[in-house]
Amino acid sequence: MLDTTDTEKQGRRLNELQLKRIICAQQYLYDSPITGYLSDAVFVGNTCIGIIFDHSRKGPYEQFQDGHMIRTSHILSVHKEGRFWVLTTLNSLYVVTSFKRRLGRSTFKKLDAFGCLKACVR
Repeated sequence: MLDTTDTEKQGRRLNELQLKRIICAQQYLYDSPITGYLSDAVFVGNTCIGIIFDHSRKGPYEQFQDGHMIRTSHILSVHKEGRFWVLTTLNSLYVVTSFKRRLGRSTFKKLDAFGCLKACVR
């Protein structure tokens, strides 16, 4: 679960809505194990850039610590589970908890050009 004191140590302050959405996403029961939760997601080409939380593999250089920015590998598919979008990459599953203001949703819609968006919504 998200520890808000850890996110403040990383220099990344979250607003109340972002915190609530991450906590809500963590409590949902997904079909497959989730690798991490992305806040402020923006999509560049066929990848996602966002602030990572609760990553299952922290990495030897702490590159996946809470509050760090990451870029996913190529997105293979995107589907919705509950209220959240789940990104499937080659080795990981990420939950998008929030989109980057003014940019995230418009870049997300462009994923359809890559054939990533799945029509099935549960």
